[in-house]
Amino acid sequence: MAAAPPGRRSSVPAAGGPARTAAPVLPGFVGRRRELEELRADIVRAGLDTLAGRKSPRGRVLLIAGRPGSGRTALAEELAGQLAGQYPDGVLRARLTEAGGAPVPTERTARALLTALGAPVPAGAEEDELTQAVRSALKGRRALLLLDDAAGAEQVDPLLPDKSECLIVAVSRGPLTGVPDVRPCTLGGLDTASGVELLERYAGPTRITCDPAAANAVVEECGGQPAALVLVGGWLAALSKLSVVDAVTRLREMPPGDGHDVAARPLARAFRLAYEALPAPSARILRLLALAPAGSADAHTTSALAGCSVSAAQTALEDFEARGLLRAEPAAGSLPPQYLVPGCLLDMLRELMRTQERPAEVELARARMLERTVRQLHSCRAATRTDDPLTRKRLAELPRPLRFASPQAAGEWLTHRLPALLAAARLAVQDGRLDTLARRLVSALTRALTAHFGAEEAGPELYGLHQLVLDVARRCEMPLEKAAALLNIGDLDARAGRTSAALGRYREALDAARGAGDPYAISRSLESIAASYHELGDWQRAVDWYGRALELRLTRGELADEARLYGRLGAVRSYAGQWNEALRDWRAAAAACRRLRDLPGHARALGEIARVHEHAGRPQDAVRTCREAVESARQAGDDRLRAAMLLRLADTLERLGDPAAAAGHRSAAGELLTGVASAPA
Repeated sequence: MAAAPPGRRSSVPAAGGPARTAAPVLPGFVGRRRELEELRADIVRAGLDTLAGRKSPRGRVLLIAGRPGSGRTALAEELAGQLAGQYPDGVLRARLTEAGGAPVPTERTARALLTALGAPVPAGAEEDELTQAVRSALKGRRALLLLDDAAGAEQVDPLLPDKSECLIVAVSRGPLTGVPDVRPCTLGGLDTASGVELLERYAGPTRITCDPAAANAVVEECGGQPAALVLVGGWLAALSKLSVVDAVTRLREMPPGDGHDVAARPLARAFRLAYEALPAPSARILRLLALAPAGSADAHTTSALAGCSVSAAQTALEDFEARGLLRAEPAAGSLPPQYLVPGCLLDMLRELMRTQERPAEVELARARMLERTVRQLHSCRAATRTDDPLTRKRLAELPRPLRFASPQAAGEWLTHRLPALLAAARLAVQDGRLDTLARRLVSALTRALTAHFGAEEAGPELYGLHQLVLDVARRCEMPLEKAAALLNIGDLDARAGRTSAALGRYREALDAARGAGDPYAISRSLESIAASYHELGDWQRAVDWYGRALELRLTRGELADEARLYGRLGAVRSYAGQWNEALRDWRAAAAACRRLRDLPGHARALGEIARVHEHAGRPQDAVRTCREAVESARQAGDDRLRAAMLLRLADTLERLGDPAAAAGHRSAAGELLTGVASAPA
């Protein structure tokens, strides 16, 4: 589902993740009055803690249990809609089962909930840390959490807020054993009157009114299951020359299916009825929608899967929606319509795809979809760089449907499609047969996220994407890609304060980089290890590893990197109080900057030399070097840097007992800074 996160986006939900969203577009809700009354009464029912005289430590949990196709999600949404006004902090939605049937990892759900709540999301945090953060973020709030399609109590329990002001509505196939004080509202079929009303919503009133007995028979054949009734109603709407009696006859003639689940047979028969009425090209498109990541498709995804035009794909999607085979997602700004494959139909679509599509055709369809997605992501990223003539030329060469009207439109598309994009990346990596495309997709998604939202804000998503690259690199034995992924993950760990974890990543990256024989990756790994020891306060090891990185740069004659590494060594040795060694390194850094004709860098290095002189008890040398730094900054034409050096000189003179000279330098620095502030941008 889409979201709206803090700052740029109200949320960046993971696939199946939660968001503060509008309710999905569902057919008009009918029936279930008794169940709604029971659920509302259960909110105020005295729990076991209340009866024991204790305040409830958790929010009230309502459970709606039923098999897929029973209308359990529709009932949960109707209840949430009726109660939304009582929960001013909003409705948060999360789907806890992926389109493929696997449970969504709790850490992914927690991360998306935090984003939807506007709380910080540490990249790479473990599940316990994230679920605790969710509970803390919900503390004192009055929100409604709708947790759809929970596979078990272990997915729900860690997310329960500690305060009773929140309400949790969980949807599951059966009871959530392990969540205390929860009574399930178990759904059966709709009553006959409600079933006929739902059938009429799709088929239209004329034929239903003309033959009420046949309509009642349809409800009976469908077992009152809402999903089955929607499919039969869509079948009647599409085939206007057939009567309701024809629907009854066809349903009774349908084979019961190979499954042993008798209660699932009405839905299977209704689906078979709807599917067999489709033209062959449409039937193939519908089968291939089983490959849509996160069960979500738009015209581009459908076009790529089926190998048809975008307009033909859009027409097919609209027809499927009218037949009850797809559900429209809530509109998102100016984006093209998005459609969801109902979860209760996915297994049947997969089985049809398995039996009626050749494996090579399925793999080709998946490859076309991934290739189209990569091109869309390149276009999305390029939309942020329209000031570059080369980028503008490449954008003009793209087909018009792949272009974005503005950077804002591209960012909106990226935010809304992110759950499906992340799901596509995960599925491509797990599949293992399209590793080259998977790597390109992950790379394109990483760059698009960074371009639109920045590395800091997109950190949680980037962490998972780099993990996917690492999985592919390990499987395919690609040491250079492995080193790059480990370095990126280590950087995110370091940024989140997990320095020891980052150090382990960097060491593993160094081994991979040496295996690849890549000097850049080796040097980057060495520097990152040194920086980790620096952060941990282990000055001697930091000096050792920076020295190794410097040796590599010296052998390659990379002067700018030499200057930088000499400066790093000087800084570490200053922390360690090794003043003479620090002076030697900073002087080497200054000399390298001078050879590079990097006057600002030369001035900064001189300023650090002056600082070391002062710490070493040589104030006169500090004053002399500060004056050299001021002159170097003047030659560089950098007034801000020159002002900083003047202020450092003033502080040193103040400590030497010359307040008049110090005041003069501070006044000069103030004039320079005033000029910088008033200069036109």
